[in-house]
Amino acid sequence: MTVAAIPAERPDWAALFFELTKFKISAASTSTAATGYVAFRRGVDLGLLTALLGTLLLAMASSALNEIQERNLDALMERTRNRPPPSGSVSTLNAAVIVALLGASGFLMLLLLHGWISACLGLLAMAWYNGLYTPLKRLSAFAAVPGSVIGALPPAIGWTAAGGFIGDPALLALCFVFFVWQVPHFWLLSMLHQEGYAKAGFPTLARHFEPSQILRLTFTWTCGTVAAGALLPAFGTTRGIGALVLLAVGGLWLVLRFRHLLRPERTAAQIRRAFMEINVFALLVMGAVILDALGMK
Repeated sequence: MTVAAIPAERPDWAALFFELTKFKISAASTSTAATGYVAFRRGVDLGLLTALLGTLLLAMASSALNEIQERNLDALMERTRNRPPPSGSVSTLNAAVIVALLGASGFLMLLLLHGWISACLGLLAMAWYNGLYTPLKRLSAFAAVPGSVIGALPPAIGWTAAGGFIGDPALLALCFVFFVWQVPHFWLLSMLHQEGYAKAGFPTLARHFEPSQILRLTFTWTCGTVAAGALLPAFGTTRGIGALVLLAVGGLWLVLRFRHLLRPERTAAQIRRAFMEINVFALLVMGAVILDALGMK
């Protein structure tokens, strides 16, 4: 058999699609929309599925657009250079078509089935991420602070999709938890990949602070996240004693686990563990709110 006769390996289009749209990250952000929906509805119905699908489609569109925007910078980093746009496995034009189809589908689903407020919040999240945060993080190491508004919007999409009022203190308290949580989440991630970010030209906190100072800032924001979670019962986001205990115990656990960030010597493994643990706390908050809404005593 000649070389020319060997069939070329077909690309795995499904894998490329899920990588382009950062499906796992998009799904994770969408899960907070489920928290908002169930928290207001105090139950589960078919509307939850359409609200989540619309939110997920917009999140995937936003992620794919981000890969288009940063394709040249992603090509410089070991962690991201094999993503579809920088590797050339998906053309910029094809990626843009996917963005348009996903974005339009998600917006129309929220608009037609859940109203204009939810749909506009979805567009706002996309505009904030791609129009503000993405260019800002090339300019400032502190872009994560205004960028964290993105984390506060999915719960609001779910809440309003379920029929809730956007100005409800119970919703604002829930959104605030995910706003504050997003900052230490990103700073820990950036510490794990700071060499790659620096190589691509992204400003990092390492330009301004020593590693110990960065970790103290991260610890402070983490304590703020725990405090915000503990205040959810005060604003009526949760109502039962079970959620109160879960939030208190979970917050205490996270603070105690994060004490190692204040020690003189820290390893990359400890920072990676802290990154995983703060994600676990976010899951715990979502679980407490959902279980409380479903009748946990």
